[in-house]
Amino acid sequence: MYLVMGITGKVGGATARQLLAQGKKVRALVRNREKAAVWANHGVELVDGDWNDALAMEQALKDVEGAFVMIPSVWAPSPDFQEARAVIANYARALATTAPSRIVALSSMGANRTSGIGMIRALSLLEEGLRDLPSPIAFLRAGGFFENFLYGLQVASSGTLPVFYTPTSRRSAMVGTRDVGRAVASLLTGSAWSGQRVVEVGSMVAADEVARQLGQVLDLPVQAFAVPRDAWAASFEQFGIPKGLTGPAEEMFDAVNAGWMDLGVESAEHIVGTTSARDVFAAARGGLTA
Repeated sequence: MYLVMGITGKVGGATARQLLAQGKKVRALVRNREKAAVWANHGVELVDGDWNDALAMEQALKDVEGAFVMIPSVWAPSPDFQEARAVIANYARALATTAPSRIVALSSMGANRTSGIGMIRALSLLEEGLRDLPSPIAFLRAGGFFENFLYGLQVASSGTLPVFYTPTSRRSAMVGTRDVGRAVASLLTGSAWSGQRVVEVGSMVAADEVARQLGQVLDLPVQAFAVPRDAWAASFEQFGIPKGLTGPAEEMFDAVNAGWMDLGVESAEHIVGTTSARDVFAAARGGLTA
């Protein structure tokens, strides 16, 4: 039995699909059984609870061979990242009590740093909070998700994909969530290890290439357009981040553009992504037009 956190999200769902395809039993901690009903129909055991309930986590972790854990993404965190700290403390308490045979924690490129990384700081806190657990643990540092460009299916009809990557020709770490799920499942079910591992997953891709592949799916020329730096705050507000709280998202992209989140951190292992931006766009467009 394997515990998968965040099963109703993209990475948790991708992980569960990979484990089920291998014939493994999967358990999930869920707040909304109705939202997770499709997984119950696929044989996933559902446990009621959420990230902020350490006792529910302990129940979900009981007798599992391995656990995949992640923290919810908060685009406008409090200044001290209290939201992340609370979830991490609950994880640390539950995982120390139950001590599964192995743990995989979703992290991010850049989590090796402790400042200047904006909202990624939540994930460096996750690594700090879990690194001393008794169980073997792998921190899976993912690149930026191709799925974060899916807005392009709606806005690129004019031939332009607005991005926060500058210059648009510079490559940075990116990955499809399917590849992240595949990597998590491989770590959970593969050869055992001891101690702590850091595993990067993704490939170096430029925003120009993402735009080109979006154009192939839309069957029209698409070019990446770097949103001017002084327009970032207003742009993030359009994505739903409250006015005055866009700083962590802005700082994250500043770090990306400075090369602080590139692949190749010393001593880290690396898994190359095989899912392209084109694959992600095509799958999403197929769902929209089906």
